[in-house]
Amino acid sequence: MKSRVTAHLDTFARDHLPPPDQWPELTFDLPGLHYPDRLNAAAELLDGADPARPVFHTPAGDTWTYGELRARVDRVAHALTSTLGVVPGNRVLLRGPTTPWLAACWLAVLKAGAVAVTVLAQQRPQELATVCELARVSHALCDVRSVDDLTKADVPGLRITTYGTDGPDGLLGPNGARGPYEAVGTAADDVALIAFTSGTTGRPKGCVHFHRDVLAIADTFSEHVLRPRADDVFAGSPPLGFTFGLGGLVVFPMRAGASALLLEQSGPRQLLPAIAEHGVSVLFTAPTAYRAMLGELNGAAGAAGSAGYDVSSLRRCVSAGENLPAATWRAWHERTGLRIINGIGATELLHIFISAADEGIRPGTTGVPVPGWHARVQDADGVPVPDGEQGLLAVRGPVGCRYLADPRQREYVRGGWNVTGDTYVREPDGYFRYVARADDMIISAGYNIAGPEVEDALLRHPDVVEAAVVGRPDEARGQVVVAYVVTGEGAARDGEALRAFVKAELAPYKCPREIVFLDALPRTATGKLQRFRLRTLGDQQ
Repeated sequence: MKSRVTAHLDTFARDHLPPPDQWPELTFDLPGLHYPDRLNAAAELLDGADPARPVFHTPAGDTWTYGELRARVDRVAHALTSTLGVVPGNRVLLRGPTTPWLAACWLAVLKAGAVAVTVLAQQRPQELATVCELARVSHALCDVRSVDDLTKADVPGLRITTYGTDGPDGLLGPNGARGPYEAVGTAADDVALIAFTSGTTGRPKGCVHFHRDVLAIADTFSEHVLRPRADDVFAGSPPLGFTFGLGGLVVFPMRAGASALLLEQSGPRQLLPAIAEHGVSVLFTAPTAYRAMLGELNGAAGAAGSAGYDVSSLRRCVSAGENLPAATWRAWHERTGLRIINGIGATELLHIFISAADEGIRPGTTGVPVPGWHARVQDADGVPVPDGEQGLLAVRGPVGCRYLADPRQREYVRGGWNVTGDTYVREPDGYFRYVARADDMIISAGYNIAGPEVEDALLRHPDVVEAAVVGRPDEARGQVVVAYVVTGEGAARDGEALRAFVKAELAPYKCPREIVFLDALPRTATGKLQRFRLRTLGDQQ
């Protein structure tokens, strides 16, 4: 699909896309994927909705209608352009817990033609500084409760504006402009967002997505597999800083005219009571959470669980972020009568591209390519392998990997296919079965954790001489992070103190569950670290 004339005045993101010959092949097989040349995703999601219908709910019982959301989005868009001086194409960092205001800010950034860079509220100053440097972020909208670490990041030239306060310096000060805001007429292939993910080197990769991509994930997986209804209430655990959460809690419900319950605290113990209290019908979370919630439930769908939890309102349960074991699927189905929709997605491709629903589900497999997507299993040279043999998963569809000025583009996109880094088997009946990650990424409770990034944090401690981080299999979380550390002579081997140090450097989910002290790390004769030996040590712990 040819490029259109951009509406961006600041063309940094477009200028730092990979060269065209490094792009994956894009396919637009479905009629619904043929978008007009001028397209603003926020306007598409918001402006045509019934203003009286609910769109966002909070645990406190507040409900925003589509009309109220549009008015607030327009106020934020006015503030961005009139007060803060944001121009189309500027990158705007968004940071805060999952709330309607964070969603409104995200929509406003897109409506104003800027580029949203949503990060996790847990991320630490160094992580935030790196994201801002790579994306050349000029402005930030931050929940007032999450502003401290962003301020500590000390990003040169970054203008931080808080929301969640009525003060004169807040985003919506008393003199802010009101009234309708006409969406910027962005091109369908203008950059709408940059989502950051960590590679195995620990250096974050910026995944660049267009306005049409935002709609494409709804018009493939959501429309054809999830099949939401306007009366659905979505909820889930992934934050909006993850594209799994952005799609499942904002894009999908809004594309269907439905609503979402946005939870600041969304662990299993918060999800179960929220389902009953708010009539949640569509749930997005990771296998870890489904396993945890199983312990609280008994009986079939419609019955109260052992703690009085009623899940009878649920009709759709989606699992992604890590492999869903067949045993977890069967146990959930036995206790609730609900069939979990398994899926695999990637930040590089924005959301889920292999899945199955209803009678098409086969426990122990991920599913089949989502309508609009294509998938195959190939060897390291890009040659498809026979059904039943292991190989690398390769996919293509209406969304593709486009890293922001990153040489790793050549690793992910090969021969026009997106090679996800997962080892898979395509069964003779066309179903795809997950085997393992093909690299050293640690997947723990649905979070992707790059071992080298954790190692870098450990090495910033003055007593640490060497550090290596690997994943250890764990029944509850899939994997847990284990660090092997060599300290300087005479230094105390205090694992708890070292964990506390790392927690101050990185988001808590990246911190090692266990720290093992060694006299030396296993290396080859040439000095290369032997990670496989550390994994063997982990199996012996």
